[in-house]
Amino acid sequence: MNTSSSSPSRATSAQVPETAADAASTGPSASAPALQADTRVAWVAAEAPERAKASNYPPPFAALMAGRSKRPLGDLFGLSNFGVNLTTLQPGAQSALRHAHSRQDEFIYILQGNPMLHTDAGATPLAPGMCAGFRAGSGDAHHLVNPGPEEVVYLEIGDRSAGDSATYPDDDLRAEKVEGGWRFLHKDGTPY
Repeated sequence: MNTSSSSPSRATSAQVPETAADAASTGPSASAPALQADTRVAWVAAEAPERAKASNYPPPFAALMAGRSKRPLGDLFGLSNFGVNLTTLQPGAQSALRHAHSRQDEFIYILQGNPMLHTDAGATPLAPGMCAGFRAGSGDAHHLVNPGPEEVVYLEIGDRSAGDSATYPDDDLRAEKVEGGWRFLHKDGTPY
């Protein structure tokens, strides 16, 4: 994605931050960069600050998110009902562990590159302009993988439903939404 722009990145007017949405689903939190009062009403998305914490997953799963970066766009505007991330996957990177949410709807829109969407139905190649949605409670576990030589850039949108949980069929992991973030457990219920 070309991050240069001939238009100014700062709009001046008087107005005042993971899973396709693992950052989006946590809401404004310690994982999002601390933002000071700002008069911006618009941003160039690719110039927004990257999320400070690369992954919310516990070890050893956090290391599997190498090559993924997120820019929590919704947090820039104080959105609290849903989150929006501009996410970049370097070649070989993945969006998240394959997961399904109990209460959170998720949506992705591909801007650049050709990721592979993995769901319970198998692998589906995606291209710029394509989108996919994941209905809460469907149980259809999903994630994106970038198998190509070019980076993938996409928007991910997820709601911030209280009481959400996530299952990870390929890994010894489950997650529960708690005040301030996620609590990660082994499948037998013991905490990480």
